[in-house]
Order: sequence, then structure tokens, then C-alpha cells
Amino acid sequence: MTDLLDKQTAQERSTGTGAGFAPVLPVDIRACALSKSFGDTLIFSDVSFGLSRGEAVAIVGSNGTGKSTLLRCIMGLIAADSGQVEMLGTNVSAARPAELRKLRAQVGLVSQKHNLVPRLSVLSNVVHGLLGQHPGLRHWSQALAPTGSREAAMEALGKVGLADLANRRADRLSGGQSQRVAIARALVGQPKILFADEPTASLDPAAGEDVMDLFFSLARKQGVTVVFISHHMSHALTYGDRVLGLAGKKLRLDTRADHLNEAELRELYD
Repeated sequence: MTDLLDKQTAQERSTGTGAGFAPVLPVDIRACALSKSFGDTLIFSDVSFGLSRGEAVAIVGSNGTGKSTLLRCIMGLIAADSGQVEMLGTNVSAARPAELRKLRAQVGLVSQKHNLVPRLSVLSNVVHGLLGQHPGLRHWSQALAPTGSREAAMEALGKVGLADLANRRADRLSGGQSQRVAIARALVGQPKILFADEPTASLDPAAGEDVMDLFFSLARKQGVTVVFISHHMSHALTYGDRVLGLAGKKLRLDTRADHLNEAELRELYD
């Protein structure tokens, strides 16, 4: 199985090309010939690509094309049926549980369901983002967290413009505020990669634009690799450097966003 990644890496170095795109090394994520089924239902097959450090990458496609499943395979949350994934130099497909935990401590995830603990404060919820690096009760509540962890959580809240709401209960936030707290929680551990699964799905258009502006800023200013799923073609084209498109159980599109327009992107949905 390791030969798959070795061959793809050799191709990128010798020809400067990957699966439809020429990633600029270092490559933070490399997928090679991924296939996934649930029972007798094939979700996707033979999906390959490489994502460069600092890229903002949009994954698009109709409902049921496997966008979220692909994201979960990349993160090692579920296993692909075949193929391999390498992330930050670790072979996710062959990693042991301890190696996966170490890898995930370098990764942030924002989902469309914000998954905050309603009765805890905003600051405590952000402190939870450090549990991957520091397991244990001390990072369950701001009252128990070390001073350095509280300071890091406050800094993350500052980045999303919510430092003044640190002591507010999470169940008293608006939808946009709740999503920003989820982003701060993902950022507090200073991840190298930030995944987002339809981060604007529950937000009004204005709040959604604010969230996407934040992702774009992270990719540019901090060198974070951002991989986001979106149903908004305008978001993919405006905020992504790169667009990956799933259709017909295959990766049908892998190109720079500035080489596309909405009409071309819409063909994926036909």
C-alpha cells in the first residue's frame, strides 16, 4: 500500500504534476486512489489529489456525492476501503491510534453543527479545543485550565472578534456567534490544517460571508491549510484557491478557482 503514495510523490517531483493540479511542495495532504462504500453502495472511487500548505481548498458537489465522507477519510475518522492518505507526513491509513491522536492535535475541525456545550461559558468551550493536546479534566473548564491555556483561548476568541463574550453561556449566543466560537475552539491549538464541513449552512448570508472571510484570512496570514465543504458556488470561487469537485462517484474537477466560473462549476450538478 505504501507504494501508492511513493509513486504519486515521485510523479509530483519529477513532472511537477499531481492529480490534475500541480501542488507546490510541501504538500500537507495527499490522497491516492481512495475508494469508499457503505454496504453495497459505492460512494466514490479512485480519488487522488495533493493539497499544498497554506491553500484554501473548496470541496463541492451535489448532495450524496460523498464530500463529508471524503473529509472523514482524510482525517482518519473512518477508513477508506482502498487507497491511502498522508497528512503532515503521517500515513493516516496505516497509523496506530496513538499516532492518529498526535496527528489530530495538529488539526482543527469546524462542522455545520457547532457542538458547543450549552451550559458552559464561551471561554470553557474554547478551552476544550486543547483537549487533544492535553487530555484530562483540567481542560474541561476555564476554572480548572492552566493560565497559559486560558490565555491561548482568549487570544483565539480575539481572532474571531468575541473576546468580550468570554464569560457568556454558549446557549445565549446567536448562530453566527456560536459558529465563531466553534472556529476559535478549532484555532486555539494553532492547527496546521483547518477542516470545515459546510461552516455556513446554519448562518444567514451576512454571517456566512463573515465566516468565510475569516477562513480566507487564516489561510493567507497564518499559513493554515483550509479545506472546506460548501454548497455555495460563490464561496468556492471567492474563497478557495482551488476547487475539488465530486460527481458520478469520481473526482471530476481539480483546478484553480480563478480558472473557473459559476457556469462551469454548475456542470458538476447536472
